[in-house]
Amino acid sequence: MDWMIIKRVLVTGFKNFTRGGAVSAATVLIMTVTLAIIASLIFLSALLTFTLDTITSKVDVSVYFVTTASEQDIFAVRDQIKKLPQVAGVTYTSAADALASFRERHATDQLTLQALTELGGNPLDASLEIRAKDPTQYESITSFLEASPVLSAGGASIVDRINYAQNKEVIDRLALAIQATREVGLAVVVIFALASILIAFATVRLAIYTAKDEIAVMRLVGASNAYIQGPFIVTGVITGIISAALVLGLLWPATWYVGTKTADWFSGFSIASYYSSHFPIIFCILMVSGVALGAIASVFAIRKYLKV
Repeated sequence: MDWMIIKRVLVTGFKNFTRGGAVSAATVLIMTVTLAIIASLIFLSALLTFTLDTITSKVDVSVYFVTTASEQDIFAVRDQIKKLPQVAGVTYTSAADALASFRERHATDQLTLQALTELGGNPLDASLEIRAKDPTQYESITSFLEASPVLSAGGASIVDRINYAQNKEVIDRLALAIQATREVGLAVVVIFALASILIAFATVRLAIYTAKDEIAVMRLVGASNAYIQGPFIVTGVITGIISAALVLGLLWPATWYVGTKTADWFSGFSIASYYSSHFPIIFCILMVSGVALGAIASVFAIRKYLKV
């Protein structure tokens, strides 16, 4: 196919779009709705990921040490734990810091503070808060600590207790919730993606149906299938580009408005900020989706009239 034929296909495709009038406008409208659904799925996926990460970051396993444990021994344990591939982070809290935090939390509870003063010392232990990369990995981390206890100079373990048993039910429920949410989220994405393709296909097919007589004439004069398909594919691509541009433009005020109304609900997740920071990625996804939907739907919609 030489340059003149390519130019003719491009010009004819553009003319088909402009001459389509109401049909072209309806196709753009439906495609815009389709791409808006895809954009909504992007934001839904981002919100879901943010929520799961927030919840996961609040779950940890704490290792408490005996009061006679030295910081050197505790740091040795911390360094061992950090080397585990399952561990995302380890935070050390000294006994003095734990006491200060306890006093701050109970600043208005004079009875508790008085009882603490009467003890005459610091009853709280130093601890390590361990965060795993995945909630399902806390059990293996706990098993590692129990299987290889760090001993003091006197031969006794410096680990007083590990609170995994108390948190196990919460951690297991969180792991199941994350798995179920991801599976449901994937199913929703697949369902809406298939629905979007079917909607785009039906709309483009309607537009091509109006040109069935023109296609029949072109076949009678010996035009090749590629030459007949070309303009309709170009029209589908133009439809996809315009629809993607409309969605991208509408998302600016929409994300700003929704962001101002839902910032408190989503615990710091801002849809407007996410859209601004991820605009290049969203732009590429919507443009590629629009072009692909328009082109692929045109190819399949015209096959009936080409009898191939």
